[in-house]
Amino acid sequence: MKALANKLLTIETTIHAPVEKVWSLWTDPKHIINWSNASEEWHTTRAENDLREDGRFFSRMEAKDGSMGFDFTGVYHKVKQYTLIDYTIDDGREVRVSFVSKGKLTTVRETFEAEQENAIEMQRAGWQSILNSFKDYVENRAKGTGKAV
Repeated sequence: MKALANKLLTIETTIHAPVEKVWSLWTDPKHIINWSNASEEWHTTRAENDLREDGRFFSRMEAKDGSMGFDFTGVYHKVKQYTLIDYTIDDGREVRVSFVSKGKLTTVRETFEAEQENAIEMQRAGWQSILNSFKDYVENRAKGTGKAV
């Protein structure tokens, strides 16, 4: 990831699941719609993912009360299965997601460029909340209590 004017923020979590399972649930649109939200008040209504270099991704996130929504879109630059995903959001910010396998544990680390409109801590908290939602989704599926797909 190249150094740009924007501040780089990093979040991470360790998930009790092998990297193959983590990768699959992270990248498959039928799963993305089940975990990609920062709070119970939001949900992802649609997701598309062309996971390859120069492939595009799309997620539609909306408030459950219908008050607002936005598209999260971009293009992939580097994809190394079970290890790394680099992409650029359509607003020009770069993101790196790394997957570190430790047997039955996987650490997911996201480094992203902060945007200029919202406070740094608000951005970090929002992205971390989505990552925590992902962790809960993966671990609850492993226990057989995850959302149906």
